[in-house]
Amino acid sequence: MKRRQIIIVAIIIVLAVAGFVGWRLLRNTGPKDTLTLYGNVDLRQVELAFNDSDRIDAVLAQEGDRLTPGQVVARLDVRRLQPQMAVVEAQTAAQSAAVDRLHAGNRPEEIAEARASVAAAQADAVNAGAHFARTRSLFGAADGQAVVSKQDVENAQDAADAATAKLALQQKALDLEVAGPRREDIAQAEAQLRASQAQLAVLKRELADAALVSPVAGVVRARLMEAGEMASPQRPVYTLAVTDPKWVRAYVGETDLVRLKAGTPAAVTVDGFPHRTFQGWVGFISSVAEFTPKTVQTTDLRTSLVYEVRIFVKDPGDDLRLGMPATVTLHLAPASAPGTPGPGR
Repeated sequence: MKRRQIIIVAIIIVLAVAGFVGWRLLRNTGPKDTLTLYGNVDLRQVELAFNDSDRIDAVLAQEGDRLTPGQVVARLDVRRLQPQMAVVEAQTAAQSAAVDRLHAGNRPEEIAEARASVAAAQADAVNAGAHFARTRSLFGAADGQAVVSKQDVENAQDAADAATAKLALQQKALDLEVAGPRREDIAQAEAQLRASQAQLAVLKRELADAALVSPVAGVVRARLMEAGEMASPQRPVYTLAVTDPKWVRAYVGETDLVRLKAGTPAAVTVDGFPHRTFQGWVGFISSVAEFTPKTVQTTDLRTSLVYEVRIFVKDPGDDLRLGMPATVTLHLAPASAPGTPGPGR
């Protein structure tokens, strides 16, 4: 009797275990509404260096300091740059004044002076011509007795010719004063002004680059150089950790990839904050498959090919740190029916 009861109990236990195992198998093989991924917190890093090579004058930030965009974190010595900039500024101002003078043309007073010179030359030419005429008439007097010599006539003629030539010269000078500067001279002066302005802009850029500013909001991870050292574009002064955005780098298999799409809401937890959930969303899904990295943990190891997924996380308090292990829970879309295209296909 006891043996029969034992057999019955054993059969009941076997049936119960078989039913439970079957239920779990059916549950696991059916479509899942959620997907759990395991990854690590990742963020961008910036190596901050000067654009020019010179002696560092001051280093203003320490490891752990929080930086805002545009904040000055270091400065170069500019004592040699400032005098060069003063010289170029003076040259630019002088060339600008020369261009303005050429555009304005000659002053009315200068034109009036040229007109007066023409009038004086014209009077001299008239006088010289009259003197030459009188001298020539005296040399060829009717009574045959010349009052002046031939040499006097030639001298008077030369003086008249010289006065006429001087008048023509003064007239040309007046024409030039009225016409003003040549277009070629103005173009040359403007080109020289642009060259000076470009040189000044370069020096101003170098002066601005002497202040090293943070391009992003971040935290100083490492201070690599000190005041007095020679900076260069190849030597970073700081290494910054960008605090926004942050994401969890995880990997998903192909069977779950078809139900995953960008923008899917996610809940992220880390061991350091067991009672806190960070909200996030799927921001990047790789289009290229890769072999499962050794450090990756997945719930489905039946496939050796996975796709990288980045789950962006909201962390206003900057509590998450680089490399933290994280658990991501995603609510997946229902699986597509046979013959219907899945998401993103």
